[in-house]
Amino acid sequence: MALTAELGRQTQLKEVAGNPLEPATGDNWSQIQSFQAKPDDLLICTYPKSGTTWIQEIVDMIEQEGDVEKCRRSIIQHRHPFIEWARPPQPSGVDKANAMPSPRTLRTHLPTQLLPPSFWDKNCKFLYVARNAKDCVVSYYHFQKMNQMLPDPGTWEEFVETFINGKVSWGSWFDHVKGWWEIKDRYQILFLFYEDIKRDPKNEIRKVMQFMGKNLDEPVLDKIVQETSFEKMKENPMTNRSTVPKSILDQSISPFMRKGTVGDWKNHFTVAQNERFNEIYRKKMEGTSINFCMEL
Repeated sequence: MALTAELGRQTQLKEVAGNPLEPATGDNWSQIQSFQAKPDDLLICTYPKSGTTWIQEIVDMIEQEGDVEKCRRSIIQHRHPFIEWARPPQPSGVDKANAMPSPRTLRTHLPTQLLPPSFWDKNCKFLYVARNAKDCVVSYYHFQKMNQMLPDPGTWEEFVETFINGKVSWGSWFDHVKGWWEIKDRYQILFLFYEDIKRDPKNEIRKVMQFMGKNLDEPVLDKIVQETSFEKMKENPMTNRSTVPKSILDQSISPFMRKGTVGDWKNHFTVAQNERFNEIYRKKMEGTSINFCMEL
């Protein structure tokens, strides 16, 4: 391994209230916590590798009423400020959000207990996308291998343990998903499943459109379905992260947009691993009514 890659992998995650986060996020914590939300903010919320870029593009296409050119005005990560993002000396996600005119669409990977309190106080709209844990851990593993800003994931076996124990950036998948699910009826939260968007994109995109208070006709909806397909987005330099330097995301290791399927976990989990994961899953998800689809 090249020395530069070795140097780039010294990242130790920083715990904030028991949750591992990227060090720069931890260092910027007071600014993030005091962020001032506005009542007309829409916050896209996801656990990492759960369809964040996909739902962002869907939301943007709805906002732009299916105008592809408007959606190409900038790369996707610049269109919706990532509120906990920090990488000095560049402006932080909070800085970018503060500079943005209303109504704002923002995004976060934060669990409910770490979200800046003003989002609850202002009764903002939240759009949450959840993805089944097995596909999520597979996607996260490949992502962490190519993301030079995160610790080396180690072997697949090691990473599954790290994931189960919630020692990955943004913490436990189990706590994250349960946290948002439990409060979904108390706030303006549209809770979607990655697998449902995959199975019936038009139906789920229509839900998002209605939640956003937009009214688009069928041909526009059809166009949005087409433009936000995995194949289209994988080829689109505005969404596929091809503009990010190799020193940050090394797509020669794994593409940022890898497969986008449901059930790829079957190509990774051994029978024994799967049985053990199912057992742990049952214990950790006990008492919650949330149901995931594991294959289509």
